[in-house]
Amino acid sequence: MFHWLNFLTYAVITTATPGPNNIMSMSNAGRVGLKKSYPFNMGIWVGFMAVMIICTVLSSVLNAVMPIIKTPMLIAGAAYMLYLAYKTLKRTGEISEKQVKNGFLSGLFLQFINPKIYIYGMVSMESYILPYFHDSPVKLLGFAILLATIGCFFNLCWAAFGSVFRILFSHHARVTNTVMALLLVYCAIALFL
Repeated sequence: MFHWLNFLTYAVITTATPGPNNIMSMSNAGRVGLKKSYPFNMGIWVGFMAVMIICTVLSSVLNAVMPIIKTPMLIAGAAYMLYLAYKTLKRTGEISEKQVKNGFLSGLFLQFINPKIYIYGMVSMESYILPYFHDSPVKLLGFAILLATIGCFFNLCWAAFGSVFRILFSHHARVTNTVMALLLVYCAIALFL
């Protein structure tokens, strides 16, 4: 029997904790507001779904080659997070339309180098879903979409938090950007722990 409580507990804890998606969603909405951050968050959701489908379809193959691709994927992911941290640290407190570069494509492409969601997808599939539904492609696709939707929900929660505190963040931009940058640095370092 499928253990929904265990599966959902893992999915919620994994997606609700700070990671590149959540931190960038909060930072982006803090700069431009919740409504204007939707394209970035929609990009995250679409990319997240694509990665979850890839993890679902290729789970057994990726497990066989994981030792080969794990280190390069971690290095690329950490490098991108450090780049995001640098860009976040350089931002000023000014909130302007010209500053918004985190659109749909940025959110989409972030997913393909975000090691946290690959790990999330692989662990979810291998530990909770494939043992029960390996012979049902429709159910597997449904679970891939569910995993992405849970992740997107928490991205939007973080974005809402950033939007609510937008004025506070703009008045204290140096401190806010430093904290966001340090959280991204932490995420990059945590990949290797």
